Amino acid sequence: MAGHPWVRHGYSAALLALSPLIWRRVWRENLPGRSRAERWGCIATPPTAVRTLWLHCASVGEVQAARPLIEALARRYPDRRLVLTTMTATGAKRAHAIAERLQGEGGVAEVSHHFVPLDFPGAARRFLGRLRPELAIFFETELWPNLLAACERRGVPVAVVNGRVSPRAFRGYRRLGRLMAEALSHVDWLGAKSEVDAERFRALGMVASRIVVTGSLKFDMASDDEAFGESERLHAVFGPRPVWVAGSTHEGENQAVLEAHARLRETYPEALLVLVPRHPQRFEAVAELCRSQGMAAARRSMGETVTADTSVYLGDTMGDLLALYGAADLAFVGGSLVPVGGHNLLEPAAMGVPVLTGPELANFTDVAEALRECEALVEVIDAVTLATELERLFGDAVERERLAAAGRAVVEANRGALAHTLEGLERLLQAK
Repeated sequence: MAGHPWVRHGYSAALLALSPLIWRRVWRENLPGRSRAERWGCIATPPTAVRTLWLHCASVGEVQAARPLIEALARRYPDRRLVLTTMTATGAKRAHAIAERLQGEGGVAEVSHHFVPLDFPGAARRFLGRLRPELAIFFETELWPNLLAACERRGVPVAVVNGRVSPRAFRGYRRLGRLMAEALSHVDWLGAKSEVDAERFRALGMVASRIVVTGSLKFDMASDDEAFGESERLHAVFGPRPVWVAGSTHEGENQAVLEAHARLRETYPEALLVLVPRHPQRFEAVAELCRSQGMAAARRSMGETVTADTSVYLGDTMGDLLALYGAADLAFVGGSLVPVGGHNLLEPAAMGVPVLTGPELANFTDVAEALRECEALVEVIDAVTLATELERLFGDAVERERLAAAGRAVVEANRGALAHTLEGLERLLQAK
């Protein structure tokens, strides 16, 4: 499909004009011992004979959602090197954890991580020239025009997996119509989460014959024995008191969660809230918010002990959300009381925990609908209704068990996207 390279040149000029702001934003996204030159495509060049698969995920949530695919690729292609890239440092830490676990098991491909280069033409060319991937895989909506064009110039087939376009993103992309059409012209295969997402990609200029509706990879969550083990340990620490988790909460949402908890404690004074902010830069602010509300908080990052007087256990570490979900009786998934679009409702469901959410679910409409159809989702609109539902469910063990079983059943019934995705990627590799 013919693109509009002149539009991409305009985009590159705009990036150059904004480069001081862009660099300031990404400067903080680094890890100790890692060179920021990776942002300009300066990575170590592997031996010429090494065949490489490249998978790019934006941040920690996408890395976690891609984990089944990462594990499947590492095991299916042990003769290839699997390189993961992320934009954020939190995503990098999660990628490193998955890589270390896989390589500790043995019998899999070499798995490593780099920061993705900024989408300047020179950085994209340098990165692709050094990495020399056999296949480039972009997760969800990570569509970087210059990186995609550089892949085509080097003859690297491009796949988009778990492809989704939220209503909000679709409106924004439509305003960049020709640029999006140019970017999508370099995509050889796209596995869409749903028919709605597929239609949106078609409307943005993706060739219809290159799109396959695979379903959501989030349903193919791998079991995590380590998370289950930590959940059991935390169960013993927390004791028999009512415990609920508010996971992946955002600024403006933490206050509502704490208000709901205060209301809940009027009926269940021994109730414990496990509060897990989405972004690490908010950990200190949320700890201070707990103190200002008069709630005794124990911080996970500091190894502080949960006692009978503890009202809030602050999950201020990365990569532990699954274990924290599994340690609770109920789970509220954040990003849903503020206009963020929600977060992964399937994580607590897969851990056998009833799921509560707010109304802002634009990023997870398909998952929410699947849970609704099986009456496995409790929806609230504010702190008051959240407290009301928590109180109701803590008083009804039978309903909690029904919700937990229904959620697990939804996860099991919708598996299959991973197999469809691997088939599509295999065809691209065979066609090279």
